[in-house]
Amino acid sequence: MMTTASRAGMIESRTQPLTPIPTIRPFMKGIRQAVELSRATQLMNHGPVTIITSAHGERSNIMAASWAMPLDFSPPKVVVVIDSRTLTRQLVEASGVFGLQLPSRVLARQTLAVGTKPGMELDKFSAFQLETFRGQQIDVPMLEGCVAWMECKVIPDDSQRHDLIIGEVVAAYADSRVYSNNRWHFGDDPDVRTCHYVAGGTFFATGEAFEVDPVPVGSGF
Repeated sequence: MMTTASRAGMIESRTQPLTPIPTIRPFMKGIRQAVELSRATQLMNHGPVTIITSAHGERSNIMAASWAMPLDFSPPKVVVVIDSRTLTRQLVEASGVFGLQLPSRVLARQTLAVGTKPGMELDKFSAFQLETFRGQQIDVPMLEGCVAWMECKVIPDDSQRHDLIIGEVVAAYADSRVYSNNRWHFGDDPDVRTCHYVAGGTFFATGEAFEVDPVPVGSGF
C-alpha cells in the first residue's frame, strides 16, 4: 500500500499499475446519524485507517490515508498528511474542503485499491464502482459503506509545507449500527468494524472493547 514515492501517512501511489480490481459491494447500508460536532473527533480516537475524498471543478478523487488524527475539540479539528504531488492535494488546496471517512472491514479491498492506484491517471470512483453521496456542508462526494464520515474545511497554516493539512470538521455522522450516544459499539458482524492498516495489504480489524478503572496513586500495578 505504501511505496517509496509516497509519504508514510498518505497511501496513494503515483506509480502502481492501473488494472482495476473486482469490487465487492457493502452487504448492508446503515442509517447515517448526526454526531455532535463537539464529539466528532472521538470518531478517530482509536486510530483507524481513513479515506479522503476531494473534488474541484470537473475533477474528483479518493485516496486512503494512514496518518490522520484528531487535533482539537472546539471547534473540532483534524490533521491529515497528503503528499503535495498528488491529485488529492491539488483538489483539496483548490477547493478548500475534503471528506474524511472511516471505511469498514467490508471495504478493505477498496481501501487498498484507492491507496495504491494513482488518481492523476485513473478515475477511481468509476474504476472501482464506488457508490457515493453528496456531502451536507461541502461539495465533495462521500463514500457509501463507511461507518463514519466527517466533512472538513481547510484551515490555512504553515504546516502545509510539511504536507500536514488541518481541517475544521463542519459536519459529522456515523452508522447507527455501530456508533450512538457518542460511543462505538461494534457487535458480532466483523464486516462493519473499522480497520487498521499495517503494510503489504495487511489490515487488523478493530477488536473487542473493555473498560478499566485507573490505578490508584501509589499502588503500582
